[in-house]
Amino acid sequence: MRPATGLLENTRKRMSAIDTPNQVLGRTQTIGCVAVEITQKCNLDCTLCYLSEHSQQVEDIPLEEVFRRIDAVLAEFGPGTHVQITGGDPTLRKHSELIEIVRYTRSLGLYPALFTNGIGATRKLLKQLAAAGLADVAFHVDMTQERKGYASEAELNAIRLEYIERARGLGLMVIFNTTIHDNNIHELQSLIRFFAAHADEVGLVSFNLQAATGRGVLGSREDEISQASIRRHIEAVSGAPLPWEVVRIGHSRCHDYMPVLVVDGQMYPAMDDPSFFAQLMAISPSIGTDRHLSRTSIAAKYILNVLAHPSIWWPAATFIGRHIKRMGPAVLKARGKVGKLTFFAQNFMDARELDHERIDACSFMVMTADGPVSMCEHNASRDDYILKPLDVRLADGTVKRYEPLPIKVRTEKVKVAAG
Repeated sequence: MRPATGLLENTRKRMSAIDTPNQVLGRTQTIGCVAVEITQKCNLDCTLCYLSEHSQQVEDIPLEEVFRRIDAVLAEFGPGTHVQITGGDPTLRKHSELIEIVRYTRSLGLYPALFTNGIGATRKLLKQLAAAGLADVAFHVDMTQERKGYASEAELNAIRLEYIERARGLGLMVIFNTTIHDNNIHELQSLIRFFAAHADEVGLVSFNLQAATGRGVLGSREDEISQASIRRHIEAVSGAPLPWEVVRIGHSRCHDYMPVLVVDGQMYPAMDDPSFFAQLMAISPSIGTDRHLSRTSIAAKYILNVLAHPSIWWPAATFIGRHIKRMGPAVLKARGKVGKLTFFAQNFMDARELDHERIDACSFMVMTADGPVSMCEHNASRDDYILKPLDVRLADGTVKRYEPLPIKVRTEKVKVAAG
């Protein structure tokens, strides 16, 4: 499902300073994803956390306001947009409301994803959400969460395996979010091998770089934590350099995006030619949302598109020939079993070091009461957004005043402000 041409043109203009022929935004997608926060509450207190010190006290925004923000996502970015249903942890909201939110999001032609630490994401709940139209489930698991009884990322793999099993067979893309920080960077290669070994079920892995924002206590990262170091660790596991500039989604200092094919634990770049990728985008306008299709469906779709465009036959034949030469023996040995995994590195900015060029070209936004805001900018000034009272129009036409903080807390804040 492709957004309207006008919306793509709006994105293209916004991305003009960093536009390249292999830039996805403005060509097949209007945005990477948009977060809709349905609760501020969380059942963990991470050492690196984007939430506010007030988050646990904030009342959930009314369901009507959630729907209004989802409507705004559609109006601003069009159908096919990936919507993160997030918070806090969204499983702490009433499950009946969470299911209704997912169903409504999917009914608009958007792709809803549940972003959760997994504690409340039971098999039963995931089944209900999948039936309501959930496309992805993104589990956040790492040592910043200080889960009792786990002393390393390697030990946390037991939880990751449990979560994989909870989602197995439900038709969901399984994503894992991992905060990379000074205390776990030494385990990164082991984590990469783990995810590659489970590429049959895990579709995307996001490595989120340590940043000083929110209520976390670890602060800014050391120089060892960078996009370049994440690349080096992934390449150390792959055993060869990887073509990081082939697929561009947003600003190059914000993200790295590397889709790979996994055969018997060995990783191969799925796309290795920026020129050919640009040609594929031109003839396959829905390439940006194809990650929800099976590998067979994706291959069939692209083959049909290529056959319909003789000008791309030779580049396609060359591309396929390189892959057969590179992967053929391993695929035969593995009896045709090929996994697909995407590595994504998210370079969040410290709250006090926002780069407005990057904010202007943001590919990851939060839908607020006043419209979309860059995630980094939102996290840097979170209280300005989550503590704002709202007039919410209810289903019966009446208007209800939403006060984020209970009256007792509001009274105490006024007393403190008065000195």
